[in-house]
Amino acid sequence: MALTKFNYNSFDLTTAASKGLAFNSSANGFETSTGGSMVLIKTLTASSSATLSFVDGSSSVVLDNTYPVYVFKFINMHPASNNANFNFNLSVDSGSNYNVTKTTTYFRAYQDEAGSSTALSYRTSYDLAQSTSDQTLCVAQQNENDYAVAAELYLFNPSSTTFVKHFIARTSFVQTDSVMQNSYIAGYGNTTSAVDAVQFKFHTGNIDSGTIKLYGIKDS
Repeated sequence: MALTKFNYNSFDLTTAASKGLAFNSSANGFETSTGGSMVLIKTLTASSSATLSFVDGSSSVVLDNTYPVYVFKFINMHPASNNANFNFNLSVDSGSNYNVTKTTTYFRAYQDEAGSSTALSYRTSYDLAQSTSDQTLCVAQQNENDYAVAAELYLFNPSSTTFVKHFIARTSFVQTDSVMQNSYIAGYGNTTSAVDAVQFKFHTGNIDSGTIKLYGIKDS
């Protein structure tokens, strides 16, 4: 079978610059392609930061009816202080107050490095029952370099003015005494106002380092 070679000048990329590319049957050869269902909206990187906040309409953040589902991904969230819980809260007033009433659940599986201590248990101390307090995503983080949080949080239809705001989170982290923990958190913000901001922080001390990425998931 003969191999056909094309000169790079044969292709016109003008209409698809900085976008996804796909071949078509035209003489130019390319067209702008449809991207995937998950769209990166914003990346925030901590550097001795008290909080990291995503506010709709601020600093290119989108948190409205553009997408029905939003996903936050956490990469190596590291505390500046010992025994720090990583938390989040919601706002309905563009971040003036992070105090949406929430009802949540929290359970975890863990094992220590020696393999001598394991558990699968519900944690009543970290759930909320109609509370405006921050929701804990992980517990007892240390400021040593081998402690950090990796996690993801799904927020469903935050712009709805009809329904409450459901969320689901899964976190992976090493806590005090080198215990590996996998936690599952779910609940809802009990408000029919549009949630337009989400804030993350450790309950004590700053976020020493780490990255949070916000994605929107398109309708199928």
